[in-house]
Amino acid sequence: MESEIQRTEMLLAPTMAFKKVQTADKYPKGQSRGRQWKHLRHLLQAADASSLPPDRPNYLNIQSPPSIYPPKRYCDVTGFEAPYVDPRTKLRYSDPEVFKQIRNLPDEYVQRYLAMRNAAVVLR
Repeated sequence: MESEIQRTEMLLAPTMAFKKVQTADKYPKGQSRGRQWKHLRHLLQAADASSLPPDRPNYLNIQSPPSIYPPKRYCDVTGFEAPYVDPRTKLRYSDPEVFKQIRNLPDEYVQRYLAMRNAAVVLR
């Protein structure tokens, strides 16, 4: 009788294929659970771009054509997308509260905001 029991134990797999695997069994302590992302520096070292021909694309010489979409415009004060432009100061704004703040700004602050955007406009 004992020999029959031993034989059946040997036939059964230690884990059943239809059972869910516990995460503790799948990932023992100390092992990573997800995909490891590589930094660009590691990719460049692995690719060894200096040995490749110059016409073959790699991480150093990827070129793309100009975008077919218009550039996005951002609010000069908040940084959100700005669908509006103040006609007096030429500052972009995203909502009416920012517009009120822009109208109350002194001219030198307006000039600074425009200079940050490289849109130096002389206000009159």
